[in-house]
Amino acid sequence: MNTKQGFAVWITGIPASGKSSITRELVKKLRELSIAVVVLESDEMRTILTPKATYGPEERDRFYRTLVLIGEMITRSGISVVFDATANKRYYRDYARSRIIKFAEAYVRCSLDVCIKRDPKGIYERAAAGETTTVPGIQSPYEPPLNAEITLDGQDAPESGADMILAALKKLNYI
Repeated sequence: MNTKQGFAVWITGIPASGKSSITRELVKKLRELSIAVVVLESDEMRTILTPKATYGPEERDRFYRTLVLIGEMITRSGISVVFDATANKRYYRDYARSRIIKFAEAYVRCSLDVCIKRDPKGIYERAAAGETTTVPGIQSPYEPPLNAEITLDGQDAPESGADMILAALKKLNYI
């Protein structure tokens, strides 16, 4: 039985703030340090957990509770987790903090204007066209963390954000 506890980092921010780019760089750097890590990316996990996603409040609550429990099980097995997910409600991330012993929150702060210009998935475009009504930061509130261990600038290079997260993980004695 593995008695070593993995850690979890939740990378949060509004859509197109840079979460996925930072996650890719962070995972690369963790693997270079021989740290086993699993990414729980919300879009990918939704294809399994909510294949016909409506993004309604009850569905989001259930989705994030399930995501947290999966992350908790993985960290208990000694593998670390990076949550790459908006998690627009603070209590989703707080729930993870309450369940996962070694937990850190990384907030990617980025202006809505910059995110709208990036919009790699067309989320904001669909919202403007009235095709969706649940986009965090526009149609659904996004609650930024009150006390994130790491706050990143979404306009900085993803490598810089990954380095800042690594430094925080070292300071927390997670790595």
